[in-house]
Amino acid sequence: GKRDNDLILPINSSLSVTLHQDQLKTTTTAAASRDFTKDRLWLNGEEVDVGQPRLQACLQEVRRLARKRRGGSSEDVAPLNLSYKVHLATQNNFPTAAGLASSAAGYACLVSVLARLYGVEGELSEVARRGSGSACRSMLGGFVEWRRGERPDGKDSLALQVAPETHWPELRVLVLVVSGEKKQVASTAGMQTSVDTSPLLKHRAEVVVPERLELMMQHIRERDFEGFGQLTMKDSNQFHATCLDTFPPIFYLNDISRHIIALAHRFNAHHGSTKVAYTFDAGPNAVIFTLADTVAEFVEVVRRSFPPATNGDQFVRGLPVGSAALPEELLAAVVTQPVPGAVRYILHTKPGPGPQFVDDPSQHLLGADGLP
Repeated sequence: GKRDNDLILPINSSLSVTLHQDQLKTTTTAAASRDFTKDRLWLNGEEVDVGQPRLQACLQEVRRLARKRRGGSSEDVAPLNLSYKVHLATQNNFPTAAGLASSAAGYACLVSVLARLYGVEGELSEVARRGSGSACRSMLGGFVEWRRGERPDGKDSLALQVAPETHWPELRVLVLVVSGEKKQVASTAGMQTSVDTSPLLKHRAEVVVPERLELMMQHIRERDFEGFGQLTMKDSNQFHATCLDTFPPIFYLNDISRHIIALAHRFNAHHGSTKVAYTFDAGPNAVIFTLADTVAEFVEVVRRSFPPATNGDQFVRGLPVGSAALPEELLAAVVTQPVPGAVRYILHTKPGPGPQFVDDPSQHLLGADGLP
């Protein structure tokens, strides 16, 4: 939830892990020219309204920083003319607006590419935050804290890296895609209703989150998966409890989400320790944290629990997953009534770096004419 909707200032600090771009990524190309008559944006091949307030906020802020930088330096031989219009093309290789952080990735990518285009350097997480709050965290790799900040102008509401992506090499992430469809309640609208109506959210922001954040950073620094996993699940559950405590209530989870939650708890109970941890964003898709040595077994458990309908060979995507033979006692304890086709596919990835610049011309999304 936010305490300021225009500046996108949060009611509490938060923590995220940036996923690896080899598996999930947004790609953005920007071009500026005296020949362009207006700013234009294409998302996944379709032209969209470039006048969206958040997009404009990012564009205007980068141009303002570029103007400010020009004022104090003369080393640029031929700086980009700030009156030129820009064309932007962006695409995601994962479902958009489905609760998989497409706006976080999109705005982090957009701000990075605009900053590169206009020659702007330095602290950019504050600019990305103006597009999508969680985008400020995606400006950095690995484990990232978004500091709530205290100032009303938001200058101290920034992202800081807790640990780089190389810090916990065994950590793996499995995204169980239940639905790639656009969600019914947008995150922003849903959060505002929660801020206005949920007493639980107020308690969570003021009391629960500050304590948990310190504890979570400690678990990450110590690479303590037991502590990390337990806290991840508890916090996901409480987030969705605030959605239920909202009036009228918001339901991001569906029956399959709840099946996955029960499956994870049965799997951990069978092993007698926390082997997998789930978390759900504003959508039904499960994000599972686990360690590399557990991936093959858990993926096989998911395959048995939610037998793929038709795409058996395409069911697991991303990093390769080895095969695993499941003992009979595990099958009996963990795989109860299978629900065929309920999980569409699994994306296997790991923590990754922040925005990367791509020099390969074949990756460009705009042609020499500035059009897709």
